[in-house]
Amino acid sequence: MDTIFEIKHLEGVRYIEEGEGETLLCLYGLFGSLKNFYHQIEFFKKSYKVIVPDLPLLEQNIFSTNINGIVDIVEKFIKHKNLKDINLIGNSLGGHIALNYTLANSQQVKSLILTGSSGLFEHGMGDSYPKKGDYNFIKNKVEFTFYNPEVANKELVDEVFAIVNDRLKVLKIIHLARSAIKTNLGKELYKITIPTAIIWGENDKITPPEVAFEFNKLIAGSSIHFISECGHAPMMERPQQFNAILADFLHKLKA
Repeated sequence: MDTIFEIKHLEGVRYIEEGEGETLLCLYGLFGSLKNFYHQIEFFKKSYKVIVPDLPLLEQNIFSTNINGIVDIVEKFIKHKNLKDINLIGNSLGGHIALNYTLANSQQVKSLILTGSSGLFEHGMGDSYPKKGDYNFIKNKVEFTFYNPEVANKELVDEVFAIVNDRLKVLKIIHLARSAIKTNLGKELYKITIPTAIIWGENDKITPPEVAFEFNKLIAGSSIHFISECGHAPMMERPQQFNAILADFLHKLKA
């Protein structure tokens, strides 16, 4: 998708904001970028204020590179924007952050949408990283994210390759991954009582379908939806199906 949206800045955070209406705040995962939600911005900006912050996941000092540190950034961003009644979407690590934010700030969140979320169990890029310059290894790992490997185009692979060839960023990735494992939310999810939609790729190999079922069991009243022939990032790989499910969920909330 070649659409380019205006990049805005607030207190050191880059972000996209398009449309008017209720807030739809989108949080991407560890190897993600603003592009992950381009399809949602284009589709929902007609009815919602869609905001995607470019979270500095790997730009903080290493002691702040953990789940709580990123949640702090999200909290400050939301306060600076004075956002209320947020429809909060999180993919992968972004879902983990969304869950932690919601647990601490439930009065700010109108609804929660999880897709391929961590927080219970996930397979990451791997327990070890390849020697510098192993492009094919990274290409295979990025393709592993999707049902259709063609979604892992050269631009996406190049972005991840650049990250894992930066020694300091690799250390921060490991920090974040360990923080995610330690911050298991299984015993906390009963506290979430807001409307929650779980939208999952049927062929997700990183957070398999059983993770979605566990979220559904632990979050009372949550709805669960699977998209066939789809991996870990449904909003990228199957945007039409993802948007239709999300639009129906949000429409019912308004009704």
